[in-house]
Amino acid sequence: MTHGDPPTASRKADHIRINLEHEVQSKGVTTGFERYRFVHDAMPDMSLASVETGSVFLGRELAAPVLISCMTGGVPEARVVNERLAAAAQALGCAMGVGSQRAAIETPSLARYYQVRRVAPDVPLLANLGAVQLNYGYGLDECRRAVEMIDADALVLHLNPLQEAVQPEGDTDFSGLLPKIADVCARLGVPVIVKEVGWGISGRLARRLVEAGVSGIDVAGAGGTSWTEVERHRLPEGYRRRVAASFSGWGIPTAESVQQCRQAAPETLLIASGGLRTGIDAATAIALGADVAGFAGPLLRAAAESEDACYEALRALIEELSVTMYCTGSRTLADLRSAELTREGE
Repeated sequence: MTHGDPPTASRKADHIRINLEHEVQSKGVTTGFERYRFVHDAMPDMSLASVETGSVFLGRELAAPVLISCMTGGVPEARVVNERLAAAAQALGCAMGVGSQRAAIETPSLARYYQVRRVAPDVPLLANLGAVQLNYGYGLDECRRAVEMIDADALVLHLNPLQEAVQPEGDTDFSGLLPKIADVCARLGVPVIVKEVGWGISGRLARRLVEAGVSGIDVAGAGGTSWTEVERHRLPEGYRRRVAASFSGWGIPTAESVQQCRQAAPETLLIASGGLRTGIDAATAIALGADVAGFAGPLLRAAAESEDACYEALRALIEELSVTMYCTGSRTLADLRSAELTREGE
């Protein structure tokens, strides 16, 4: 597909609609968080009010280590969703990413559907492009345009080979990407974060990404939304649907991906996303090695409902994290990282 083809924007509209109207969860694979349980502290020797969830992310203060993950943009219906998400992030002190900005790089008039800095002046904002586009004519200029478009603090380059493989219009040449990512990291001027979109990043790849100069990794593991399931709903009946359905259980579970990446890259910013549903999931991810917990599906549905629903959903996640910390005797996030976890069967 060449730059400027109209399907990019219409595909984004399809993705929003399908995520809201259909059951597109992974099937046959879970996040792995359900296998872990915190050891409850019945006398935590602290008050709930003394719990401190604050952290620093990309040089900005966060009230809680929560990222509204990269989801949408490029179409009118995305504008309202993104503005509601941004307003909630600003009110509650969380970070936010936007969906792939390729549509607006191709058609600059669509940029307004991503621009939320006026709604969220103080939060870390993440720009977003598909890494594979570096093999289809994109380079440093397009990366800079994405960052400048939304006044972002960092650029996310997302990896989605499986999604591209099942799209009829997919871009499937992922060869030789690492040197191109390394070049962007060296010359862009803001941090570069590499993320998957729902199938996880292995420890082996994490090491290669860090060596290339990547500042952060978002594992986006398996167990949440399956983008092969999303794409399946876009496909006409036939063999392509069968192929997409076969991969509904594919990927590295999020909990496993977090641990692999933390072991491989002990000093690198690590974001856990992919199927997180509660603040307890966020706490578990942090205890397993993540710095920040990313949420997508639950917040997308809440934002599509109303601004109040979006705010309440995000507030609940943060409160669940605080209560988890309280009931494990963890006054700070550093304490939470050493909280006692038991694993099913051990």
